[in-house]
Amino acid sequence: MSKPVILCVDDERMVLDSLRTQLAAAFGDAYIYEGAEDADEALDVISELYDDESHVILIISDWLMPGIKGDELLIRIHKEYPNIIKIMLTGQADEVALDRAKKQANLHGCLSKPWLESDLLETIKSGLSKL
Repeated sequence: MSKPVILCVDDERMVLDSLRTQLAAAFGDAYIYEGAEDADEALDVISELYDDESHVILIISDWLMPGIKGDELLIRIHKEYPNIIKIMLTGQADEVALDRAKKQANLHGCLSKPWLESDLLETIKSGLSKL
């Protein structure tokens, strides 16, 4: 069985690289760290991973992205994969979007950009503890 996957979704490559660096430093090789630059790519990555019998256990998604916004992405993911822990990372999400993600996607947490690494890791650890 392969390692569990943490998926990061953000339209800024620098943010994805930063997240993966922080996650790898904190959790080492306990997880596979995947990235996607938009919602469509994220949905494709999740589908491909499940086809390969790998499982996404946590997703960190930006809110403001081209095409589908983060709350809509997390709601879609929740409908098909309700056990994935969902965290939003954003500088621009509005309260309506956050409320919708909490109610319809079981959003675990929301962090503002720029984030503190300690806050990010604590939110991830608390989410993973629910598995």
